[in-house]
Amino acid sequence: MTQFDPEKFEEKYVYYFEELERAYSNAYQQLHGRYDSEILRAIDRKVLSESEPVYRGNGEFDVELPDDRVETVRASVEDDEQFDDVLEEFVDRIENELVRIFEFDA
Repeated sequence: MTQFDPEKFEEKYVYYFEELERAYSNAYQQLHGRYDSEILRAIDRKVLSESEPVYRGNGEFDVELPDDRVETVRASVEDDEQFDDVLEEFVDRIENELVRIFEFDA
């Protein structure tokens, strides 16, 4: 696992790119096959690719979403209720993966 430094997380794409990529990928794999693949891919490629993981302190992370992208993608899918459910669970899983990868749950 990876030793976490909150100060380095401010430059997360320099110091923690692989860990971030792994958290997003793990979350995707956990949802793959459980939800409509079109919605899952749209969220992954069109919303989460523009998201910003943020360290809040005390071992907690948030994933900030680009509101304009969320609305655009939601409008492009047939089932906006399922879109909201998948997006919420995807974000929760990414946040949980970040906690796990950086060993805050140990």
